[in-house]
Amino acid sequence: MVTGKNLINGEWVSGEATFQSQPADGAPNSFSEASVEDVDRACRAADEAFEVFSTTSDQERAAFLNKIADEIEARGAELTEIGGQETALPAARLEGERGRTTGQLRLFAETILKGDYLDRRHDGALPDRQPLPRPELFLVQRPIGPVAVFGASNFPLAFSTAGGDTASAFAAGCPIVVKGHPAHPGTGELVAQAIDAAVKACGLPGGTFGFLQGTTLALGQGVVQHPLIKAVGFTGSLRGGRALFDLCAARPEPIPFFGELGSVNPVFLLPGAMASRAEAIGEGWAGSLTMGVGQFCTNPGVVVVHAGEQADSFAESAVTALQAVGTQTMLTDGIASACRDGQGRIGAVAGVETLLSSVSDNRGATPAVYRASAETFVGNRDLQEEVFGPAGVIVTVRDDAEMRSVARCFEGQLTATLQMDESDAPLAKSLMPILERRAGRILANGFPTGVEVAEAMVHGGPYPASTNFGATSVGTMAIRRWLRPVCYQNLPADLLPDAAKG
Repeated sequence: MVTGKNLINGEWVSGEATFQSQPADGAPNSFSEASVEDVDRACRAADEAFEVFSTTSDQERAAFLNKIADEIEARGAELTEIGGQETALPAARLEGERGRTTGQLRLFAETILKGDYLDRRHDGALPDRQPLPRPELFLVQRPIGPVAVFGASNFPLAFSTAGGDTASAFAAGCPIVVKGHPAHPGTGELVAQAIDAAVKACGLPGGTFGFLQGTTLALGQGVVQHPLIKAVGFTGSLRGGRALFDLCAARPEPIPFFGELGSVNPVFLLPGAMASRAEAIGEGWAGSLTMGVGQFCTNPGVVVVHAGEQADSFAESAVTALQAVGTQTMLTDGIASACRDGQGRIGAVAGVETLLSSVSDNRGATPAVYRASAETFVGNRDLQEEVFGPAGVIVTVRDDAEMRSVARCFEGQLTATLQMDESDAPLAKSLMPILERRAGRILANGFPTGVEVAEAMVHGGPYPASTNFGATSVGTMAIRRWLRPVCYQNLPADLLPDAAKG
């Protein structure tokens, strides 16, 4: 049952200031606005909990992660109900996302039990080495301290309160303070209740997990600037993420900010693939572009294709498929408004042809498609910025060289896609060095919507796709973000952490 309270040091507390949820369906609920004092109390509790939680064994943390998954599953029907009311996402999507959320919690539990994530290294002592002896050295990864996590708007379960940032930070041994997203505060609170129940069931300190809600800039700023927070995980807009990144860098003690900030995820349609299946690719692109009303960070917002008859067939097929898509409800009024602004920005660029215009109002949206030459696209930054919603740009090139030039103009991306056949291998090979510099994940003959939670997944990329090109927010490597290497030299065995001993 939603209470509208914040969780601080194991207690649910309310405050004087409140805000109202803005559900797509049903009556709004009232939630307490966390204050600056609440931030301080939650962060101090997390710091106190760190000394205990950071020394728990892999087995204890794995049991904790699995218990969180159990508690979320026990609240499944309630989560689907309130999640649908708040976000307008269909029940099937929410149920699938819940499965992804609990699945990644269990995956991280399995991962830490293997021990590989610790990157243990040992150099034995060489007392007789000349000209100098070598000491005995142990290296192991250790948790960095309390972590702040910002919930995402577009995934109320898998990227929010108990999403990948939270699951990986807990796996590393870091207490967490979550700043819930105001787009789905009730859903966030129910998941926080599940985590709180797991904390209590596992006998962990109350400060292991804190949950704060609110709509003010001061709340987010207070969390990232609190001196006891040692790292931040964020999924959201470039503007908001960059502001928080700058705050982290400007602190007296700068801390890492692991932000996933968005991407246009270019798709390159190569000639051989177009000759054999242009219309099918168009239909596939339309389906990916409108999945989740285009509110995925991996939404394929730009397509690059050789001009000509096959490009026209692709465009006609995509537009026909998109015209059949009715008005869809977006996550929030603000997201819908920003989508309309982005579509208007693209449509107003000189040289851009509107193939399908959007009819949108309030929280509803329909798809929009635009076409531009390579020259127009490369010369205009407005066409290269993400529109968070069902809007796509088709970029036509004259030849292979111009396709490579377009590829070079992109900033950092989460993904890049090659639609190719065997005959396209030479062109694809020439694009690979360009795309590798710009994307965290490169795929062939698919579409980037859909991010597998697995050992080898990378969900990140060069800036502005993310703020740390060496990290991922999805997959087991995500745990590394919350660890730092510590070397132990000539320490007695009873002083070494258990993690170093293997």
